[in-house]
Amino acid sequence: MNLREVLDILAIDTLGVSLPLFAPELTLCGLTVALLLARLFQIDRAISPQWIALLGAGTALAIACLPVANVIADGSGTLRPTELFSGLLRWDEATIVFRVLILAAFFLTVWLSMLTGLPDRDDGPDYYTMLTGTTLGAVLMTEANHLLMMFLAVEMASVPGYALVGFQKGRRKSSEAALKYLIYGAGAAGVLLYGISLIAGASGTMSLTELAPRLSLIATETDGLLGSSLGRAASIGVLLAVAGIGFKLALVPFQFWCPDAFEGASAETAGFLSVVPKIGAFALLLRLLWPLTQMDAASGSSLAVNLGLGLAVISMLTMTVGNLAAYPQTNLKRLFAYSTIAHAGYMLMGPAAALVASQAADTAPEHLAVAGGLQGLTYYAAAYVFMNLGPFAVIAFIRNHTFREDIEGCRGMKSHLPIACVAMACCLYGLIGLPPSGGFMGKIMVFYAGLAAGNLSPIMTVMVVVASANTVASLFYYLRIIQSMFLQSPSNSADVEEIRPKLSEDIFLLVLAIPVIVSGIIVSPLVNVAASVARAITS
Repeated sequence: MNLREVLDILAIDTLGVSLPLFAPELTLCGLTVALLLARLFQIDRAISPQWIALLGAGTALAIACLPVANVIADGSGTLRPTELFSGLLRWDEATIVFRVLILAAFFLTVWLSMLTGLPDRDDGPDYYTMLTGTTLGAVLMTEANHLLMMFLAVEMASVPGYALVGFQKGRRKSSEAALKYLIYGAGAAGVLLYGISLIAGASGTMSLTELAPRLSLIATETDGLLGSSLGRAASIGVLLAVAGIGFKLALVPFQFWCPDAFEGASAETAGFLSVVPKIGAFALLLRLLWPLTQMDAASGSSLAVNLGLGLAVISMLTMTVGNLAAYPQTNLKRLFAYSTIAHAGYMLMGPAAALVASQAADTAPEHLAVAGGLQGLTYYAAAYVFMNLGPFAVIAFIRNHTFREDIEGCRGMKSHLPIACVAMACCLYGLIGLPPSGGFMGKIMVFYAGLAAGNLSPIMTVMVVVASANTVASLFYYLRIIQSMFLQSPSNSADVEEIRPKLSEDIFLLVLAIPVIVSGIIVSPLVNVAASVARAITS
């Protein structure tokens, strides 16, 4: 095959297959260019950058939503997974669903920023460009099929986030938070890159698709993966890579950056960072770890099962630390930062249960653990977009009215911002996991997966017990907010009397609050979508 034939094949693959399926990401790239050119040629003086950003975000979301109907209707798994750009990316049901969730969160954040007026006209292009960059990185995390692309996606999602945290110029706390986030992020990037280099060096490939057969060959030839230096290097590399991804998820012991970063950032930025990078990181975690189950099945090793048990322990620590540390908090952004940490622990139960049960999935309980764990994570993530963005949106609106972001600033708001208080109550209802809500259904699914995997290891049963206790414990600090809003009188009646609700704010909050409840009532479509994602990950 000569050079011309190779170039023809690459052109056909790129232009005929990859670019059409890559359209939402191309839209985000176009939005970034448009925002930068608007600043360069001063178009932002005539057209507000917030409208450019909203149009771009809406267009990307609309394009990404086009295949979702096929995912819902496809019960037989006829959507064929496709490798894009010569195997760098993978397009399948998981890509479609996680990409829609991330772009929906991006669109809602842009809309929220418009309503709160966070960036002025001068800073608007910079702010929305950083939001777009982080979103693009998170989307690429969901479809990475190559170790190098995995690292680039994580860094693309991380670097603009550092600047977003410190975006409020002149605020010392914001600058300190951005510096802490940057230092932790740089360390995590080094750990992730070192892990990737070990995996690639030991296996001889950077393709996640080829990783399982390469490691299987090593494990078979040396009587187990840990029986050779290459196998041990690959195992250490996987652990380091998981640690790097754990930083993005704010899992214990990599969570220290999260409370400071959220408190120093604006509420809009904190809400965005609590959702978008985390969904991308969970998708990437599944992309990296699930091929190891195929390696275990082929070679008789137990790396994936041991990783699942390790993730179960980290899950218990993460949810416990997050919930206990949330109790004494009075700043709402810091409180919800710890809440975000706790919910990362809950969602981690799904992958942990699936990995532990992966080698015994031929029997009914273990098969349910695999399917339920992956479906539960997807369902939880879908509800999490709305029930976690909602509280940060309420905080942003209350901040604009009262210039406060603590629990005391919420006192007596039921009489002045009734829709905001109801929206906060609905979102907290979902975060606690009470029926009927999307949070309840997500927790039920991951809890059930953990119990099914408990047939294989008592650690999984302990994980479910710890998660149940943490769910009850979280009720108390969430109720402090409800109590302040609905049962207490304003601390300064003169200032609060001037607060008047805005129709645009109320509409936005209802858009966030209603799906939290509806996703716990109309369950079947989301279950079908979650099943498609689980099938795509395990195929």
